[in-house]
Amino acid sequence: MSASTRVLAVISPTRHRVDRLLSPVTSRLTRWRDERLAEPQHGDRVAAILGLALGACFTICFVTGLLSHLIQHPPSWFTWTARPAGLYRITQGLHVATGVASIPLLFAKLWSVFPRLFQWPLFKDPLHLLERLSLLPLVGGSIFLVVTGVANIELWYPWVFFFPAGHYAMAIVTMGALFIHVFAKIRITRRVLRRTSVEPEAVEPTRVGNGRRQFIGVAVASSAGLVLATVGQTVSPLRKISILAPRRPDTGVQGFPVNKTAIEAGVTTTAQDPNYSVIVQHGSTMLRTFTIAEIRTMPMRTATLPIACVEGWSANRTWTGVQVRALVELAGAGDVRQVAVESLQRGGRYRRSILSHGEYTDEDTLLAVMVDGQELAPDHGYPLRLIAPNRPGVLQTKWVTTLVVS
Repeated sequence: MSASTRVLAVISPTRHRVDRLLSPVTSRLTRWRDERLAEPQHGDRVAAILGLALGACFTICFVTGLLSHLIQHPPSWFTWTARPAGLYRITQGLHVATGVASIPLLFAKLWSVFPRLFQWPLFKDPLHLLERLSLLPLVGGSIFLVVTGVANIELWYPWVFFFPAGHYAMAIVTMGALFIHVFAKIRITRRVLRRTSVEPEAVEPTRVGNGRRQFIGVAVASSAGLVLATVGQTVSPLRKISILAPRRPDTGVQGFPVNKTAIEAGVTTTAQDPNYSVIVQHGSTMLRTFTIAEIRTMPMRTATLPIACVEGWSANRTWTGVQVRALVELAGAGDVRQVAVESLQRGGRYRRSILSHGEYTDEDTLLAVMVDGQELAPDHGYPLRLIAPNRPGVLQTKWVTTLVVS
């Protein structure tokens, strides 16, 4: 006797007693459910099409979000490349765009399938029970990811947990539940999508077909419209029509946004100290101290690089500064595997970032003193900020004061 057969043998008597007790309620519930499922927007084909669209958005969003998480919190086996310089702005732009696109699709999908939640009996066998239970983390996790994701791009955090860690953990749970759901539904999805003119469509093909197409069309159009209304924060030609974009990449101090100001970081006075200096050290051993005046007399390099934030906005800017590699070599460091860049800011999770060997050796990894031909504003890291190719903005450390070589 199989395990599933033994489980059914145990629970069947109890289930039959419950069925008899609830029969008047369940018969009305079943009739109501069947009436709803006869409506075009609740059909199997609608659920399958919306499920495929939502699954594609979730998958792209998950892969690009996982990549962003690995870049910001790299495990020992992961190394991010410095080239191409604008790759991160593309992957993170896709992450936010597909997350936004999934909002109308998610609620349309939930609306299309919600009558199925009221079936009786609640499950047919243990595998069906597992599939039904997977809906709890799938639906709950999806709503959690959408709500917290939108709040994050608006820089609104009405919770106590650390957003990247919470968002990442829930994404793992949700994608696991999605995998179970897809595995359980793949056969019926394939059958429904291959179907041409059977079941409810055979009764009233024109009305049902039109109603189905209208419902899917509204969901897809809403999704596309929401993306167009926000993606201008990444795609420059669409800025004028992106009326819902949380950031305009061409608006702010010196022509682009600021997430944390000098006042918020508590460096307004210390960053403008005329004795400001940068320390290069190997481990705990100080190699050399450079005053800001010395740095400004060094050979400068100018590079056009994107500033790309995890919230999805990005903009190309022209930066001028001294190469990190050149400064470290002047300090007398030997073989360098990585460099930790530390900020004058004393608090915050991102006051320190790591340059991998590939990023450190890239000729466009700079300690910038100017942007677009102007001296850096305090809010953009005056007197010195890190700017390197293909990094999240949160790792482009501002108010740099220490380079720790290892």
